[in-house]
Amino acid sequence: MTKTRIAAVDVGNDAVKANFGKLENELYIPNVVAQDMEDRPVIGIEDLDEKEPVDNLHIRLHSPALEENNVVYRVGNLATKTNNSTELDPGSSKSEEDQTLVMLFASIALDAVSSGAFKEKNNVIDANYTLGSGLPLREVKEGKDVGYRSQLLGSVHQVEFLVTPRYQGKKINIKFDEVKIYPEGFAAYVNLIMDNELKVINKELIDKQILIQDIGGLSTDIAVIRNRNVDDDKAQGFNLGVAESLEEIREEIRSRHGIELDSRRDVVDIITRKNDRHHIMVKGSRTNVHDITDHILLELAKKEYRFLRNVWAKNSQSEICYFVGGGSAVLKDYLKALNNKLDGFNIEFFEDENESIWMMANAYYKLVTDFLNKSTKDQKEEEKVAAKEK
Repeated sequence: MTKTRIAAVDVGNDAVKANFGKLENELYIPNVVAQDMEDRPVIGIEDLDEKEPVDNLHIRLHSPALEENNVVYRVGNLATKTNNSTELDPGSSKSEEDQTLVMLFASIALDAVSSGAFKEKNNVIDANYTLGSGLPLREVKEGKDVGYRSQLLGSVHQVEFLVTPRYQGKKINIKFDEVKIYPEGFAAYVNLIMDNELKVINKELIDKQILIQDIGGLSTDIAVIRNRNVDDDKAQGFNLGVAESLEEIREEIRSRHGIELDSRRDVVDIITRKNDRHHIMVKGSRTNVHDITDHILLELAKKEYRFLRNVWAKNSQSEICYFVGGGSAVLKDYLKALNNKLDGFNIEFFEDENESIWMMANAYYKLVTDFLNKSTKDQKEEEKVAAKEK
């Protein structure tokens, strides 16, 4: 049997968050890509290998899952430095975008080449993974997870590192032994009730009816959890996230102050950082942009609050709503203020923003680990039965 390695990957609109192996490796890569040429110019080429690979990802991709095959990309921080970088568009489906796959393959290849988990021969690494990932509830309800999973299984996906520190010239052949795709709202619930050893940590939540509102970049999911499962009929997905508002803020800062921010990630940083929040530098002077961020984010928070109100009205016996996801970290103060002023629902946020941002990747890790443990147990049982029959 081939050696398989766990990959738990959350391809979020803002960034990829991924856990690998036995949690000994994690990666955070901004979800930005830019098509590029094979020989990108590097200033100080002799210093290339002293730079961080994750900040200088330059790759070529071969995969039957991609609409555009054999394309060269800058990925993550390196892509933000170009004029042709792309981020996922509002209204797009995560399961149908090449960019989702580019980010997925790039993060897994970086783990394969840096972890030493697989043998390398003539600059080629054959890497086998068991993948746990997820899609917005709306896409799962539409059945798009089936096509997404089948694209990944049964094929070899090759990532070739081009002008990337330490790994230039290496090729990674990625094969998935199994792919598990989970609805994002259910994943958040699993993360709330289980620790990394799959032990129940929040017993009081197990038999409660709870809501989980996951605000992402492109979509919002509200999962209704009852009897320890997502109620598929009651759960709802909305085609609205924070991406459009972040673009609006970026555009208003550009038109009013003449400042070009590289990506939505920069806007998130301005809104959420601990020091100098809602400030930018204009010609060397610290400038307050709170008036810009405030009115745009408040409008978005009102829409998100309306979603909560409508879903709660249809599920009146719910006891609490947990807000999760990167969008919740951005809108937390506005949603709390609206709730205090209006309905006063029992709502909860994660004060540790990092916990909220990493929640999906951590949940996929727990779910896929549980799946592997059960599969190993079943296999051993089958082997015992087969041995007895002999």
